[in-house]
Amino acid sequence: MMKRRLTLATVAVGAMLALSACGGGGDEAAATAEGGVSVVEDGKLTTCTHLSYQPFQFEKDDKVVGFDVDVVDAVAKKLGVEQKIVNTPFETITTGAAFNQGQCDVAAAAMTITPEREEAIDFSEPYFAANQAILTKGDKTAENADALKGFKVAAQAGTTGLDYATENFKDAEVITYEDLPLSLQALKNGQADAVINDNGVLYDYAATNDGFAVGFDIDTGEHYGIGMKKGNAEMKTAIDDTIKEIKDNGEYDKIYEKWFGDAPK
Repeated sequence: MMKRRLTLATVAVGAMLALSACGGGGDEAAATAEGGVSVVEDGKLTTCTHLSYQPFQFEKDDKVVGFDVDVVDAVAKKLGVEQKIVNTPFETITTGAAFNQGQCDVAAAAMTITPEREEAIDFSEPYFAANQAILTKGDKTAENADALKGFKVAAQAGTTGLDYATENFKDAEVITYEDLPLSLQALKNGQADAVINDNGVLYDYAATNDGFAVGFDIDTGEHYGIGMKKGNAEMKTAIDDTIKEIKDNGEYDKIYEKWFGDAPK
């Protein structure tokens, strides 16, 4: 799933640039933050993400901002370091490659916790409850799954939305796109009739773009977690402790209201 003295470094474009920025691959961390937590770069908490996924992580005024960025900034503050963000393909995060190659310390990419992903990486405690949703143009809406019959449904590769659509929308054509912006562009251009993705990003898109509407939510009971290398117990403890602290002291609610307008229910 930025304030005060924290700043963001320039986002590296692509996995190869990310490796260069972090000093190359390797399994061993190069430095240590407060509490004995290992980090790949001295003074930094390097976060892998996959842009663009507004309002969780996206570029604005040459910076990466968003809900996830603010949450991880709180972790960085606890560790006495600054957050540095690296843009990388989503699959390099979920497969664990980004951690095994020494690209990053953590990953925050509105990433749903699933048993399959837990085989490759460790997750923090859940920090955000999410469901799937269907976005359409305002003049061709769908109020339920049956209404998607004959639709071309755009889904992002490697996501739980793609999994759900493939398994459940048997009367629709599911088309896979590399990322959310390409899925939305397909809908805008008429190459797709609907987009399936996490409800938070689709409601945000409908609210900020005329002519689009969320047809319905799909209650999948999903939760986002912050990812890290398998077995990194010190990092997991630091993140879990931070999530609890910001929920207890009200900072989490402020971050939530900042990006979604209302406090979490």
